[in-house]
Amino acid sequence: MEDAHSALLEPIRVGSIILPNRVVMGSMHTGLECHPERFDELGQFYAERAKGGVGLIVTGGFAPTFAGRMKDEPGTFESPAQIDAHRRITERVHAAGGRVLLQILHAGRYGYHAAIVAPSAIKSPINRGSPRELTAIEIDETIDAYANTARLAIAAGYDGVEVMGSEGYLISQFLAERTNARVDEWGGPLECRARFPLSVVAAVRKAISEGPILSYRISALELIEGGLSDDETVWLAQQVEKAGADCLSTGIGWHESTVPTIAGTVPHAAFASATQRIKAAVSIPVTASNRINLPEDAERLVADGSADLISMARPFLADPAFVNKVKSGRADLINVCIACNQACLDHYFTDQVISCLVNPRAAREAQFADAPAEQPKRVAVVGGGVAGISAALEAGRRGHHVTLYEAGPEIGGQFTLAARVPGKEDYGRAIEGFKRQLDEVGINVRTGQRVCIEALGRENYDDVIVSTGVAPRSTDIPGADDPRVVGYTSILDGSVKAGERVVVIGAGGIGHDIALFLALGEDHGPQTVDEFEERWGVKGSATPHPPRRSVTMVKRSAGSFGRTLGKSTGWILRRELKDLGVRQIADAQYLKIDAEGLHIALQDRTEVIPADTIVVCAGQTSVRGLADELESRGQTVHVIGGAKLAGELDAKRAMFEGAIIGNQI
Repeated sequence: MEDAHSALLEPIRVGSIILPNRVVMGSMHTGLECHPERFDELGQFYAERAKGGVGLIVTGGFAPTFAGRMKDEPGTFESPAQIDAHRRITERVHAAGGRVLLQILHAGRYGYHAAIVAPSAIKSPINRGSPRELTAIEIDETIDAYANTARLAIAAGYDGVEVMGSEGYLISQFLAERTNARVDEWGGPLECRARFPLSVVAAVRKAISEGPILSYRISALELIEGGLSDDETVWLAQQVEKAGADCLSTGIGWHESTVPTIAGTVPHAAFASATQRIKAAVSIPVTASNRINLPEDAERLVADGSADLISMARPFLADPAFVNKVKSGRADLINVCIACNQACLDHYFTDQVISCLVNPRAAREAQFADAPAEQPKRVAVVGGGVAGISAALEAGRRGHHVTLYEAGPEIGGQFTLAARVPGKEDYGRAIEGFKRQLDEVGINVRTGQRVCIEALGRENYDDVIVSTGVAPRSTDIPGADDPRVVGYTSILDGSVKAGERVVVIGAGGIGHDIALFLALGEDHGPQTVDEFEERWGVKGSATPHPPRRSVTMVKRSAGSFGRTLGKSTGWILRRELKDLGVRQIADAQYLKIDAEGLHIALQDRTEVIPADTIVVCAGQTSVRGLADELESRGQTVHVIGGAKLAGELDAKRAMFEGAIIGNQI
């Protein structure tokens, strides 16, 4: 039988180097690039992906100059004195059988420090600081700096470099009329605005000669006013090829764009047509990227000629062995990236080293043991949410005999509910992957069993991990026993169908998700690419979805809604709810619920909000009765996830706690 992913696994020549397959681990900021003392960790992180079979790795961006740094900390590669530190990365990757490019990234006006520069002194809407305009002499010096970093990279053992010319960084800023108001030879017509990137490519090519790979990351779609048009992008791609690039890696959108590009709301492979347009215009390989997290999508894009290579960044956080699992015919075992951004982008933007919600090992490889446990134990994991799944998998992989108990009919817990929320459909795919992994590791999964302490005692377990999760907190509002008052779980599991007028009590992440779910309607499936483009105005004006219900969100606290949502994705959900006409009322005192609806008191008035359904999203409480009973009897018990701390549902913490406990037993 022909391999279902044969096109994805075919070798390809890029420049003078033959890569073993078409899969690239795309560049992402890890938070380790600024810390040479931690390059052993960074090297181990990349080596794990090389061992997992990826054809090519591109590092996070390193700046060619002090002014080009992303943040106010080290992050440049300017001096021969830095070569030895970088060899700790390249040697590990090569020892694992991989190839790696160093990305050269000048942040321009996107830098978060006092020394930022740009083609013109035009402030970015996502940055507090204003850039200083580069002089003509400084532009020449910056071009030389790119070449210098490239030369150093080759000396450090990298297999080539990638010039970051996308996503709104310095090169994009030179190219776009939006950010380049110069009247000298570096501004004006496109041919002059393109002089800077083409000079950089030519200088880098000369510096590294013809052996190493020179990749250029190009904006396939700008998604901002004043950016390059499709025709201009095609022209630029052809000129970059002539200047000496071996391949083009496509990026999508600027960071200041108001179109989502990598969040879960974006359909799989949504931007493939933009890559295909560039591929048709050049003769060098072209790489597709953004929201490609499934092997079948990656295979299709190569097979139908949309791209020569496929770049996946976050999917290699989720599963370093992605390629090897495809190669072995076990793509069903892949740990699926759910595009949540909670432990990757959100970590980077809050000055933390990145990791992965569904793979807590990512960038923490040194904290985990891989050798079999010295003494295999009998381990019970009680609760089949993601914390329990994570614990069971880690313990099972170290050779322990693990039984996972779940009271419900299926494992997955809150993830299963979340999968019904628009934009979170990949959560369901992740659960299916976990099921296959549990089976592969040999975990004894017992669903539909609410285990008691006597049953655990009869099995004589050495260790018990309690991951019994949370229960939704009820409300004490007078009249809350009204049958129209329901918990959020009843809405998401489909046991209750909401009426036309809905009040959502609570404004945390769950309250926002419920509001979106109800406003769009239960039958709102994943968007097609055409629907996504129309909704967000990718090719014209945006056309928001029509609301299916009237939804009002109410909270006790003062201040704006959505402040606790994800740093990199919260704006999307806030925008969706605004466009759907969801009303939001803060600083409210709940008075009562009666036939008229929810009565509230505000600072200057009282109000009755008519409601056919009132959904309570007022937090959760830990379900830890079993843990307390075990502890009272002197049993060693490990409590993780929601059972340990309810708070705002935190799958990231839950999976990390489960992984650590499971690995350390």
